[in-house]
Amino acid sequence: MKFELKWLAWEITRRCNLHCVHCRSSSELEVKEHPDFSTEEAFRIIDDISSFAKPVVVLSGGEPLLRKDWHEIAAYGNEKGLRMCLATNGTLVTQGLCDKIKEVGIRMVSLSLDGSKPEIHDNFRNQPGAFQGTINAARLFRENGISFLINSSFTKRNQSDVANVYRLAKQLGATAWYMFMIVPTGRGEDIMEELISPEDYEELLKWHYAMEKHEEDILVRPTCAPHYYRVRMQLAKKDGEKMVHRSLKFSTGGAKGCLAGQLICLIDVDGNVLPCSYFPLAAGNIRQRSIREIWEDATLFKELRDFSSYKGRCGLCEYNRVCGGCRARAYAVTGDYLEEEPFCNYQPRRFKKGEKDNE
Repeated sequence: MKFELKWLAWEITRRCNLHCVHCRSSSELEVKEHPDFSTEEAFRIIDDISSFAKPVVVLSGGEPLLRKDWHEIAAYGNEKGLRMCLATNGTLVTQGLCDKIKEVGIRMVSLSLDGSKPEIHDNFRNQPGAFQGTINAARLFRENGISFLINSSFTKRNQSDVANVYRLAKQLGATAWYMFMIVPTGRGEDIMEELISPEDYEELLKWHYAMEKHEEDILVRPTCAPHYYRVRMQLAKKDGEKMVHRSLKFSTGGAKGCLAGQLICLIDVDGNVLPCSYFPLAAGNIRQRSIREIWEDATLFKELRDFSSYKGRCGLCEYNRVCGGCRARAYAVTGDYLEEEPFCNYQPRRFKKGEKDNE
């Protein structure tokens, strides 16, 4: 596998106007400990990125629209050949903002939708009116011909609404729908008891496989659910069908499980380079080393790319290179990012053989 930087999330602010139950970021409009960097530094970071790679770059947060210069950053990135995208909760979207999105050449916008009804979404986002904000943003994007995808995060509190959210995403005219399986990080660490059980997790992935086989109108993919690719291979083989790999616009790349530090990474507001948006350990800092040096030489990234170093069932699993288990979830639950995926119940063939040998 070639480890090229294909997709980069960039936390351009930690400020936000919501207080979502799963978020790693802040819910304050002013953040003293993690202040926004300057526009000039943003340009320097873009120069650094574009000097060795041309990834999809997603301006994220917090809520990136709280920065008055977000459009300047996006425009400069486009000038440097980067495919600039935007991730927003939708509550600040206006017609004027749509005009600005088209003006600076944003390629894709992602919206968050975690329930098919206001009472479900607003409960998840801890903000009355958040649901209506997302619906209004989708309407404006549709009317202005702006491509958008929908990210939906799930815990026990909204897992029964998965199919309804998927249908609503289609009705809203989204280009793609990503079913996010929560990784407990940031405030998400406080919701360990809300995480979907491994058994229900597996059933949701099976549901997604059955749905995806017949879906032709919208691109779909589970996210932070690496063992979906094991499930797909198992079910396709059982059904006597060939695996069909659909290309998603501006996805995190390829039909493979965990891509943290392999094809994707995150730059946080302090300049730390992390394997993904849910992985709290930094591989380095762009104020001290170039992004290229960090990507190619950081010990953390090298360890994540060494699949033979994975422990427990992940290390023994025949789907090791297809799935790999969620490294961020392994770290959150066990404190060791090389440990086995804690929310996968699959027993590898070698693991079963080892049990018999020890009897």
